[in-house]
Amino acid sequence: MRYKFIFLLFIVPFLVQAQVSVLSWNIQNFGKSKSAATIEFIASTVKSYDVLAIQEVVAGNGGAQAVSRLADALNRKGSKWDYCISNPTQTTGGTTERYAFLWKPSRVKLIGKAWLEKQYAQQIEREPYLATFAFQGKQFTLVSFHAVPKTKQPEREIKLLAQVTKEYPNLNLIFLGDFNCPQSNSVFTNFRKMNYQSALVNQKTSLKRSCKNGNCLASEYDNIFYATRNVKCLKSFVIPFYTHFEKLTLAKKISDHIPIVAEFSFN
Repeated sequence: MRYKFIFLLFIVPFLVQAQVSVLSWNIQNFGKSKSAATIEFIASTVKSYDVLAIQEVVAGNGGAQAVSRLADALNRKGSKWDYCISNPTQTTGGTTERYAFLWKPSRVKLIGKAWLEKQYAQQIEREPYLATFAFQGKQFTLVSFHAVPKTKQPEREIKLLAQVTKEYPNLNLIFLGDFNCPQSNSVFTNFRKMNYQSALVNQKTSLKRSCKNGNCLASEYDNIFYATRNVKCLKSFVIPFYTHFEKLTLAKKISDHIPIVAEFSFN
C-alpha cells in the first residue's frame, strides 16, 4: 500500500501538468483608466492559468502600459510571466484596438513572434492577432479576435475568419475571443464543417445593465473554437468575477464581459 501511495505522488503531478489552460477575456477599455486596484483584481482572477488572450486593449491612453502593469502584478504572484502586445488594428471605419497575450514561460514557449493577420485588415475591422506556442512538444496557434458589435453584423467578419484556416493549413489553430455572436448561429457552420467545436455551449458571457432575480448575464458572445482532430477539450468554464462585488456597476468597472477558460490536451 505504501508503494502505491509513493507511485501516486509521482504520477499525479504528471497528469495534472499534461494539459494547458487558456483564458480569454474581453476587458473593456483596458488602458489608462484601469486603476492599480483593478489591475490587482484582474491579476488575482487570472493568475492560475497558463496563457491569457486579452481583447479590447485600447490603442492609446495607456493600453500597452496597462498590459505591462498586469504582467508586473502577475509576476508578484508566484510565477514568471511574459507578454506581447499587437500594434493597433488597421481599421478603416471603426475603433482601432490592440490585442495582448500573456503566458507562463515555465508552461508554454512562444514560437517566433505574434502577428496581426493583415490579409483581412481591410475587411475585418479588428483583424485577428495570432501567436504560436509550444507545450510538451506540441504546437498550437491562438487566434484572438474581437468582432464588430451586433449592430454591424459580426456574421460577415466571422465568415472571413474561417478563411484563416486555409491560410495556415499546417497550424493547429484555436480561435478565441469576443465574437458578438452565439455559437448556435449558422455562421459557424463553416467552422463545424472543418471539425471545429465550441468549448462553451449556451453560456452567456456579457453582463447585463443590472441583475434581475440573480441573473446578471446578457448574451452568449465569447467562446473558444478548436479542431477536434488535433485537440481535446478536457474542461471549459467561465469565471463570474462580478459575484465579488456588491453592485454590478462596480463589477463593470473591471469589464462588461466575464473571462472564459478551456483546458486542452493535444493529439
